Amino acid sequence: MIKPQRIETGPGQESVWDYPRPPRLEETNKHIQIIFNSVAIADTHHAKRVLETSHPPVYYIPPEDIKMEYLIPSPQSSFCEWKGNASYYTIRVGDKEAQNAAWFYPNPTPAFASLKNHVAFYAHFMDACYVDGEKVQPQPGNFYGGWITNDIVGPFKGIPGSWGW
Repeated sequence: MIKPQRIETGPGQESVWDYPRPPRLEETNKHIQIIFNSVAIADTHHAKRVLETSHPPVYYIPPEDIKMEYLIPSPQSSFCEWKGNASYYTIRVGDKEAQNAAWFYPNPTPAFASLKNHVAFYAHFMDACYVDGEKVQPQPGNFYGGWITNDIVGPFKGIPGSWGW
């Protein structure tokens, strides 16, 4: 196994190697926007973000700041050792659809109770996701749902060879 080489931070940057394990949940007032099929399906200043070692932040949006009519419950599910059982949504706007493109925790573990029903979106399925006006890059590998912005440095889990980190 290759040990990742930490990228040093610059002014105003965070390193994912300073994030904890188990992960930390924190509120953020950053402006989060999500666009799918040219429609702004989410817009908030009340997101929460999960920070975990080697992962860019995952942003969870309260349902009241999402146009929920575009989210269709999916039979897909998964399990997170920290947050519990996740359920998924397929996103459909007009004639465009992305299956299992967003997820949420209907009954999260006590440490993540405030995440209940907040929704996270895979950036690679969306037209664009923004944090304070900056278009995010999806976490590599399309397995994890982190969002990369200029103020976050890695290396990030998900790149080739990172499975065993």
